[in-house]
Parts: sequence; structure tokens; C-alpha cells
Amino acid sequence: MRINKYLAEKGLGSRRTIDAWIEQGKILVNNQPAQLGMQINPEKDVIKLNGELLVDKTVQQKKEYWKLNKPSGVVSTANDPFGRPTVLGLVVSSARLYPVGRLDQNSEGLILLTNDGALTQRLTHPKFEIEKEYLVWANGELTQRAINHLEKGVNLGDFTTAPAKVKVIFREPRKAKFSLVIHEGQTHQVRRMVARAGLTVTRLKRVRMGSLRLGELAEGRAIKLVSKEIKELEQIAGL
Repeated sequence: MRINKYLAEKGLGSRRTIDAWIEQGKILVNNQPAQLGMQINPEKDVIKLNGELLVDKTVQQKKEYWKLNKPSGVVSTANDPFGRPTVLGLVVSSARLYPVGRLDQNSEGLILLTNDGALTQRLTHPKFEIEKEYLVWANGELTQRAINHLEKGVNLGDFTTAPAKVKVIFREPRKAKFSLVIHEGQTHQVRRMVARAGLTVTRLKRVRMGSLRLGELAEGRAIKLVSKEIKELEQIAGL
């Protein structure tokens, strides 16, 4: 089994996070630096992170699922080399949690935190097309042409987005508020899409991921998901 898949399923982090640890030389297999994409034998190989044996301590780790209303200014990573506040600093848990997907530092709203690697993989992989809904505040004129542009898919240069769903909340000659539903999750994708439509995002808030909704959760607060929410997420993820 690939090492990133194995450790993700044990709740140690997303595959992306584990690959980053490998590149940083933090993971050892049988006391040798791990390599990206390497295959391991879970029954024989000894895996360590920063010199600490990992797997034996995480095999029985209870899965946890939290939803957080991320404030602007907080980064959606497990740790930050620049000392900025992270989403994990807003959750009180002894579990090794990590964020499912990301919001940029200046965006706000729904973040799912968990140690369930299988669910994370399904919710973030593009092929499963899990919807993400955002509220967008923007300067500029939200014309019907701009809406059509977003709804048909936007060429961003490095890739073309799938068609989005747009619902206007209000629009004036120089500013607008609308919801935007996409199922990809490329870096700064919503901001780039809106810019190509001729507007500038002034505020961005994610309010839904699949079946999970932000609801009335206060800014900066995190709460555990109830069993119904977990089952609904597993269902849409095909687990």
C-alpha cells in the first residue's frame, strides 16, 4: 500500500499533508527517509514521524468530526511556519485532526476537521464532485453576461472550471452579493472565477460542503458533528 494512503487512513493527516512531511524528511520507514509514492508493508515496516512511532498509537484512535466557522485571518492548515493562527487552535481535542480542504487566509466560513482519512479523500478528490457553496460579496456589475460566464465554466488559464450554479441575492450597479456552487477546489478558484467575470471579491464565505451546512454556527466556534451529519457525509462520499 502507498505510504500516504496508509497513514491517511490511520487518521494521521490528509495525503497532501503526509506527502509534505515526506518531502521535509519527517517520516522514516525502518529508520530510512520515506520517499514519495513508496509502497510499505503495514505488517512489517516500522514508521516514525520526527522519531516517534506513529502507527501503534493511532490504530485505535477514535474518529472525530468537527465543523468550524473559520474567521478571516486564520489559516486552514494544521500548523503554520510563520506563526499565524490556525484552525486547529480553535478546536479543543486530543485527536490528531486536520482540515478537509482549505479556505485562504482572507476567506471565512465552513471548515470540516477530522481524523478520518477515507472520508477526507472522498470529499476532496475532484472525481467525486462534492459540491461547495459560497456566499460572495463583490464590487462591480453582476450582469447576466457575467452570470452566464460563471455558469458555463471559466477558463482560468491553467484549467477550465466545471459549470457553476449562481443565485443572485442582491445586485446594484457597483456591487452584488450572490451564492456560487462549485465542486472543484483549486487554489483561489472562486476569487479567480469572479475576477474573470469582471468583478472583485470583497468578502468570501463558504456555507456548505456536500450535505454539511454552516448554519448559525458563530464565527470562531467549532462543534462536533451529530451522528446524522456524519452519516449524510458518508453517504454522499459513497462510504
